[in-house]
Amino acid sequence: MVCTRKTKTLVSTCVILSGMTNIVCLLYVGWVTNYIASVYVKVQEPISEKKLEEDKGDTLRIIERLDHLENVIKQHIQEAPPKLEDNPAEAFTDSSLFAHWGQELSPENRRLALKQFQYYGYNAYLSDRLPLDRALPDLRPSACRNLTFPESLPEVSIVFIFVNEALSVILRSIHSAIDRTPAHLLKEIILVDDNSNNEELKEKLQKYVDEVNAHKPGFIKVVRHSRQEGLIRSRVSGWRAATAPVVALFDAHVEFNVGWAEPVLTRIKENRKRVISPSFDNIKYDNFEIEEYPLSAQGFDWELWCRYLNPPKSWWKLENTTAPIR
Repeated sequence: MVCTRKTKTLVSTCVILSGMTNIVCLLYVGWVTNYIASVYVKVQEPISEKKLEEDKGDTLRIIERLDHLENVIKQHIQEAPPKLEDNPAEAFTDSSLFAHWGQELSPENRRLALKQFQYYGYNAYLSDRLPLDRALPDLRPSACRNLTFPESLPEVSIVFIFVNEALSVILRSIHSAIDRTPAHLLKEIILVDDNSNNEELKEKLQKYVDEVNAHKPGFIKVVRHSRQEGLIRSRVSGWRAATAPVVALFDAHVEFNVGWAEPVLTRIKENRKRVISPSFDNIKYDNFEIEEYPLSAQGFDWELWCRYLNPPKSWWKLENTTAPIR
């Protein structure tokens, strides 16, 4: 191609300007890109493994604290008595405690009853107002009432385990044991206090024990732990303090019925290696009424939770409701 000198110069100038324009554009684009990156994207420097572990630990601790805080809030919401609204008579009606009991109570007494219920898990307010020797329905199968037992049976030591139980519940357990166990079979009662912090279980309980022991010295023994040992060690403490050939271990929120001891002691007399569990009915937590439970065996699932089990076919075939359930 033939070009004049002027044309060559013009072309060269255009190429140079074009190149400079491209460079300027690239610089501008680069500057804009870098600016955007600096605003929206913070490029992190490489982090050491130690730093990552520390950050991970901090995160887990924060999550744990949040979980704990959430549980505390939930517990507070569930346990805190609702505030009185415009109509005080309707206060606390959403609590299961008042589903079948306490509708006639004043708002103030409802508040007190609910507070005790939240602390003990049962209606301690009502328990404090029930007599220690209240009557109980005899729910034994009719065949059991007609049984006869050997005259010479081994004595029994009854051990009650408790921590922060309501005093009236403990006293009713003791009183029913004394009242409904033949005197010649009940050697002693042992109370194992697994380090309760309820002041009522110290001076007032000791006063009751002293009154009973004034008529029958040493009949009630009290074992107090200096620290909380748990259910199994508490039972061992009671067993060690017992002096009778048979030891019966119970929670301190029970009530004994007539004829409970003789069949138990008879089975053990037949074979001293036996471990016997009597049949339990239910004391309803809200109104303390007695609810009959069907005859059943006691067993455990793989998580070691106690379960009431339907008797096996071999037991039903005996057609004898007085027979023990293995």
